[in-house]
Parts: sequence; structure tokens; C-alpha cells
Amino acid sequence: MNLSDVKAQIQASSAIAVVEQTFEKIEKNKEFNAYLSVCKERALEQAKASDERRKSGKSLSVLDGVPIAVKDNMCIEGTKTTCASKILENFVSPYTATAVAKLEAAGAVVIGKTNMDEFAMGSSNETSYFGKVINPVAKDRIPGGSSGGSAVAVAAETVALALGSDTGGSIRQPAACTGTVGIKPTYGRVSRYGLVAYASSLDQIGAFSSNVEDLAPVLNFMCGQDPKDNTTSAEPVPDFGEQLGKGIKGKVIGMPKEYFAEGLDPKCKDVIEAALAKLEKEGAVIKEVSLPSIRYAIESYYIIAPAEASSNLSRFDGIRYTHRSKEAKNLADTFSMSRGEGFGSEVKLRILLGNYVLSSGFYDAYYVQAQKVRRIITEDFYKAFEVCDVIASPATPGLPQLAGVSESDHLSLVLSDLYTASVNLAGLPGLVQSCGKLDGIPVGLQWIGKPFDEASLLGIGDAFEKLP
Repeated sequence: MNLSDVKAQIQASSAIAVVEQTFEKIEKNKEFNAYLSVCKERALEQAKASDERRKSGKSLSVLDGVPIAVKDNMCIEGTKTTCASKILENFVSPYTATAVAKLEAAGAVVIGKTNMDEFAMGSSNETSYFGKVINPVAKDRIPGGSSGGSAVAVAAETVALALGSDTGGSIRQPAACTGTVGIKPTYGRVSRYGLVAYASSLDQIGAFSSNVEDLAPVLNFMCGQDPKDNTTSAEPVPDFGEQLGKGIKGKVIGMPKEYFAEGLDPKCKDVIEAALAKLEKEGAVIKEVSLPSIRYAIESYYIIAPAEASSNLSRFDGIRYTHRSKEAKNLADTFSMSRGEGFGSEVKLRILLGNYVLSSGFYDAYYVQAQKVRRIITEDFYKAFEVCDVIASPATPGLPQLAGVSESDHLSLVLSDLYTASVNLAGLPGLVQSCGKLDGIPVGLQWIGKPFDEASLLGIGDAFEKLP
């Protein structure tokens, strides 16, 4: 299901009818556990307003009346924002995240909040307090995380568009696992106001769709500087669809030799290289590049992200708006027992790791060194972009792992961030789309772009999607 299909349905009937049909689809696909809540009353009110605008010839945009799903770590006024955690199980947000508010101002209808790894910590969408998300493409395999609920909402065709957040691959990995398209914009391109923070220097809101073209209008409305978030960039917002349909001829695609070496499943490598060969036949230039420091990306990421997480999650203390232990007898008990009961094991693990690397005697040895490595990794990307327009890479080391991996093989789950975490460390935009299948399961191809050059990623992704 794509955006054009939804717009045609709205024109043929009404936004209210489409919204009601969407709720029916969500109910029919409950087995996938993609949604944590639905916003029926709110969505129907928005759909009614959209129908009135359309009848009077005053539609706001191409998104007017279109249902969208939103990851449950983005605040929406009057709705629950749980981050898939017991500690926020009953929290109702008093305000709306800027990214969501901008899309609603364009007429989009928020249909519901999607499941996720708890506090966006995980790569399998199995750490949610409310149960794991099932991959509709291969039910015995993970849908990827942490934005797996949003990816599955699109893959199961309940909505055409869904928002997710990406800290180390949390949009791009689920896109690869479910055969959808996912984009993580440049850091600072989209406001993080109203996004519950995991790692503030890495987090970025992005989107899922069934095709590349549909992501352009989402970015057009969602991006831009926000006075409520001083990390947003003043970089002008272009028309992100300006390169759609312009083909691939003359584009230089960099292939990092480090990404196509040991660690990548040989069969997946063959599928990705075959896809790039098709683009080469269409006039693209494939050029080998090197990212020599990329081998340190995982280590750097798993120091910086937990360190920032331990700081960000300190606010969830059982005192203000979170779960409070009924067994606590004093203030110290309230802190420790509320957090102990409210956080899952993956969150606790990352908090402990973060506290360790920030503690006296270890801050300089770990956190400071990781930030130095981060700078070197960024410089490697910039050097590669001197000779290429975009970089092509795998999205994951292989096919989606079998369900249960978060408990059975935690290390392999960590290593699944191999090709995506570096993009967050460097603050670059990344797009993932399916480039073929193995045994009926999609293989993800990642495009990495220059800072604030999402339009080129969409143009190249669109060109590949439309290859004969």
C-alpha cells in the first residue's frame, strides 16, 4: 500500500472511511503486535476536519487525511507515551512532539502508537514490556528494532507511512528485516522535541514507507529548525523529491571495502553486489572507497550510547510521572525499587554500562576515547565523499535473525549494528531498501549520504526501485 493508493481511497470515499478501514486492518493484524495503542477519537476528529477541507477545496497537502502511525517514544498530547516500558505504562503526554505536530499541521491523521524495544534499546523488538513484535514477512524471524512496530505497521499494510526513531540503526534495520523503506535524516534535520531521549547526540526521527517516493513529502513537512530544540540545524529545507525520477547515470557510488569483507553473509553480499551491478549498467559509477576506522564503530557506539542513556533515564525515578513501587518504605527504596521494577533487563544493562564508563577513573579511559574515535570515523566518511556521491553498504550482516535472539545470543544482536551505528556516530543520513530476496526473505541495501543530502538518497533509491 502506498500514498497514492490511500489518496485515491480518500477521493473515492472519505478520510473518515479510510480511517475506519485502517482501524479494521489494525484489528485484523493484531497477531503482529505492532501497535500499543490506537487514537480512535482523535483520529476520527482529524479525518472529519480533513473531509471538510477537501469539500471546500482547501486541502492542506498531499498528506491531508492520510493515516500515519507513530513510534511510542514520541509524545502526542492526551495519549499514552510508554516507550514500551512498565515504568511509563500509564504516562499520558501533556504536549505533542514537533515532528508529529508538523505532520498533523499538514493534515496527516495519527492513527496509533507503535510497539518498540523498551526505551529504543534493542535491535530485535523483543525487549518491549508489552510483548515482542512479529515479522509478517517471516514470522519465525525478528522484525528488527527498535522501531520494529512502525516497520511492521507498514509491512502489514495497515498504514502507508509510519514514524520511527534511529539511534544506531533503529529505522534502517527494521526496514531491512521487513522489506520496507526506511530513512534516517541527518542529525539536526528533524526536531527531537517531544522524542523521549535514548542517546541525545545520536537520536534522530525518521520514517518508513513501502516505496522511496512516499518519503519525500514526509520529510518536506517534518524537517526544519525548531526553537524548542537547539540541536536542530538552520540548513534550508529543500524539496526532498527534487531528484526523484532523474535516474542514476553519472552518479558515483562508493563501496567501502571494509563493509564487504569478513562479517557479511556471502549470500547477502552476492545479492547486494548484483543490485549494484544493475545500477552500473544504467550508468552509475561504482568506486571502491575505504573507511579504515569503521572497525571501531561498534565499540565506540556501545560506550557513547549507554553513557548518554544512563544520564537521560535518570529522570525516571518513581517520584514524578513514572511507576512507583508499592513496596517502597523510604525515599531510597522508592528510587531503587521503582527503577528495578519499572525497567527491563536490557535497559538496566545499558544504564549500568553507562554509569561505569562515566564513573571516576573510567571517564577519560572510555568515554573520552570513544568520542575521539567518533571524530575519526566521521573524518573517514568525509574523505570518502570526496570521491563519491553516496556510499552503498549492507544494512545488516545477514538475514533477520531467528526470534529469541535477544535472550539466546546477545552478542550477535550487538554486532547487527555493524553497518548502521557508524552513520549515527557521524550524523549522516541513511536510507535502507530491499535489493532482493534469499529464501523469500528480503535483503537490505543501505545508502549513506553526505550531510543534509537526503534528496540524493531518495533519488538513487527511487532509481534503483524503478529498474526494470
